[in-house]
This record gives sequence, C-alpha cells and structure tokens, in this order.
Amino acid sequence: MQQLGYTRSSCQRDHLLLTPDTFVRAPLPGMEKATAIVHVSPAVGAGFTQYTVEFEAGGSMSASMHERFVYVLEGEVTLASRTLGPDQYAYLPVGFSALISAAGPSRAAVIEKSYRPLAGTAPPSLLIGNEREVPGAPLAGDAGLEVRTLLPADAAFDFAVNTMIYQPGAALSMVEIHVMEHGLLMLAGGGIYRLGDRWYPVTAGDFIWMAPYCPQWFGALGKTPAKYLIYKDWNRRPL
Repeated sequence: MQQLGYTRSSCQRDHLLLTPDTFVRAPLPGMEKATAIVHVSPAVGAGFTQYTVEFEAGGSMSASMHERFVYVLEGEVTLASRTLGPDQYAYLPVGFSALISAAGPSRAAVIEKSYRPLAGTAPPSLLIGNEREVPGAPLAGDAGLEVRTLLPADAAFDFAVNTMIYQPGAALSMVEIHVMEHGLLMLAGGGIYRLGDRWYPVTAGDFIWMAPYCPQWFGALGKTPAKYLIYKDWNRRPL
C-alpha cells in the first residue's frame, strides 16, 4: 500500500498519529551508534519532545540539558551504573550527566522537557523503577482498565507518566477534554482512538500526540489487552 501513498498516519491541528510505516530515523547530537525517531516536538506545538532511540551494540547517547524520562522497550540500557531491561524506567533530573549506553541492540522511549520549578519545592532527584512492580489501580472503578503510576504523586514533578492496560472491550467512560497534553506510545494490542472529530484504528508501535483540549477517547478491540505508555504535563498552574 505504500506504493499507493496510503498510511494511517495523520497530522491535524490538535493531534498527531504516527504509524511505523512513516517513521524517519536520524541520529541526534550526542548519539553514537544510535538513531532517533522523533515522534513529537515543539515544532508541531508540543511543550515537550518524545522520541524512540534505537541503539546498536555499543551505542550511547549523551546527557540532556533538560529533565528526561527513559523507558526501556527492548534489550538493556545502562545509566548511573544501573542496567535496565524491558519495562524498567528512569527519571533523570536536570543536571544528570551520565551517558546512557547499550551493550547490545536495544530500544528505549525518551521524553524530554524544560523543568518548571515550583517555589518552595526542591526539584526531583534520580528515580529508577520497574513498571512490572508498580501496583495497578482500576480507573474510575472499572476493573477492565488498569492504571500504573510510574512517577510519584509529588508536586516536585511537573509531568506524569503512566501505563494503561485495557482488557478486550474495555473503554474510557467518557470523552475527555482537558488542559493537559499527552504523548502516547502503544505498547501492545490495539483499538479505536477518537481524536478531535476523527476516529483512528491504532495498534502496537503507533504514537499519538494530543494537544491541550483535544477531545479524546479510546476503546480496546481484539482478543488481547491493549497497553500504552502515556505522558501528561501537570502539577503546575497553566499560567
């Protein structure tokens, strides 16, 4: 179908759907034996940047001048003398200076943004976790929809990252419209996403950006659970 110019990808004023057939790879400064797929950035109006890093054996990426969240998708990555495997993650504060490296082929999702200090609150420090060990909680009492909160509910953090798992047939109970923006990476399964006034089939590997106030809703389809990693900005006044 590529020869006919077809893709599920779509770029609209208040949302973006990127599917793997349209991913473009290029190294970013500070990368060695690694390439990035930049999914969203301020170039499209986002207040953050999210990309996937693909490491070759012996690959690395340098420190960032911004705060950073790293979630391992495949293989293993090493930072601060810690080796992280699939579904393990790290929050790296501003000023974290260690390289992120991979001994073998690996992939990781990376989120970066400028940290917004909060008066009277110390900024967060390095945090390392394992998504598989985070207890899940039903969303709005729906046992078919599980949320795992990867960063503490602490005002020091100016963004949140969660995973959400939908059992087949589970769906959000409402169309959400809110001031927070989202970056969403489909990890498993699939379903139907409403973004704005459009409806999209989505599956593992797809990326979605939702601007502030973009109408949004998801329902899982198929015989296996749908799971995604989702970012939102919060804990700060809009002004």
